[in-house]
Amino acid sequence: MPTRRHFLISFVATPIVLPRLGHAAGGSVELPLTANCGDDDDLTPAQTEGPYFTPESPEKKDFASDSPGGERMTLVGYVLTKDCQPVEKALIELWHADETGTYDNNGYKLRGHQFTDAEGKWWFETIVPGLYPGRTRHYHVKVQRPGGNVLTTQLYFADEPDNRRDRIFNADLLLDIKTTSDGKFGRYDFIVA
Repeated sequence: MPTRRHFLISFVATPIVLPRLGHAAGGSVELPLTANCGDDDDLTPAQTEGPYFTPESPEKKDFASDSPGGERMTLVGYVLTKDCQPVEKALIELWHADETGTYDNNGYKLRGHQFTDAEGKWWFETIVPGLYPGRTRHYHVKVQRPGGNVLTTQLYFADEPDNRRDRIFNADLLLDIKTTSDGKFGRYDFIVA
């Protein structure tokens, strides 16, 4: 069974194929995009920030060391424009609950941000968030292209029993998740204005 590292190395090494343009940025191997890219008018849906956002998070990719008891998860994706062009230096901010469903509201555990590379790629090493009353399993995310508006949204897990009961769950925000021998690997591509 492949590992999270195997998927991450494949993700980093594989260039993006721009739909309808018929060429790859830097090569010819296709890396499938999540559902939104390719539809000229479907931006990633916005959702509530929730009560647990903390501004001025540190720049970091490794959240897993903040919660060593959690199930490992690698989150990856692209930030793309409506016409599927990669967005360089887009801000990606992530925060979520620990494995027990608790948020760190006094510091920056399981909170941080980074910027996309020249191909619009981003990734975090983190954990699967725990459940807490009233919500399904999710990650909180803010995305902002240079000079653009901030997109605040959430990412979800498929086949969670609480998806049906969560009032703000949106199936358009489902991660594409692969289970590996050392955790999970999840992908989502953000489409921003």
